[in-house]
Amino acid sequence: MSADPQGDALESPLDAQHDAPSGSESKLGAPLEARRAEFRDQVAIAREHFEEVNEKIKQRTGRDLILAVLSGLVLAGVVLGALLFVPTVFAAIVIVVSGLATFELARAFETGGRKVDVWVQIVAAVALAATGYFGTALWQLWVMTFAVVAVLIVWRMVAQMAARDGRTYGDVLADIAAAGFIPIYVPFLLALVLVLQHQTNGAAWILTFIIVVVSADTGAYAVGVWIGKHPMVPRVSPKKTWEGFAGAATAAVIAATLLAYFVLDLPLWAGIVMGLVILITATLGDLGESLIKRDLGIKDMSSWIPGHGGLLDRLDSLLPSAVATLALCYWLTPLVGA
Repeated sequence: MSADPQGDALESPLDAQHDAPSGSESKLGAPLEARRAEFRDQVAIAREHFEEVNEKIKQRTGRDLILAVLSGLVLAGVVLGALLFVPTVFAAIVIVVSGLATFELARAFETGGRKVDVWVQIVAAVALAATGYFGTALWQLWVMTFAVVAVLIVWRMVAQMAARDGRTYGDVLADIAAAGFIPIYVPFLLALVLVLQHQTNGAAWILTFIIVVVSADTGAYAVGVWIGKHPMVPRVSPKKTWEGFAGAATAAVIAATLLAYFVLDLPLWAGIVMGLVILITATLGDLGESLIKRDLGIKDMSSWIPGHGGLLDRLDSLLPSAVATLALCYWLTPLVGA
């Protein structure tokens, strides 16, 4: 069937006229496209500026700010959600974290030249943390801790005698000290969090001390990056400054005072005391872990948490603060409503 050239000739001008943009549309489209281009340029400039700032922060603190914030929010959401809504899941998380953090610390000690019975340490850690949850009294945790430490020390001595690898007396003593230190530093302190969970209003106490520790850490980070100039303990942690410590103190006291008054129903002075106590324990915990890493010659315990390092790099301030919070709970609970 042949084409109709006359029909095509009639349709083509009409189609072209219909498809062509009108003068009003052309006048409206030009400014709109210009605004879009300007917006894209502004976004590009803002992104470039943010990446530059983030790189400066990373160089100064050794942390990627974006990754640290995102991973921190995810972890906080999971842990705090379980604490408030599914307490049994929170206990399970603490027990699992106890095993993982123990594995992390044991491997770090091995990197530093210590001989550690890793899997025995993990089993002991899980058993010790579980005692904090399933035990009916604090003395049961103490007894379990003593038993675990004794077993691990004897195990290491027997394993060393069986190995006959010619290690020096000093190295063997260091191995034994590590065997006893690991269960006390990680699972015992985490077990105290589960003991705290069983106390009256225990979830609120745990929520309070976690928020206070995070507030102190955030205050130290922000102020230290902003105006930090005077090193606090340069031989242990060169990037910590007195200005950062002041920021941590301010943030910790404000957070603790508000939480103590509105969440725990305690007097304002109790919140101030709580803030100062947790500030001290959190700072000592942070510096203590830095000292361990410096002694072992490592920067982070691991790279499991993007932007943060390892589990212990996030738990360092929380572990000793759990002891202080449990003691404060025993001391201040009678003041509730006073």
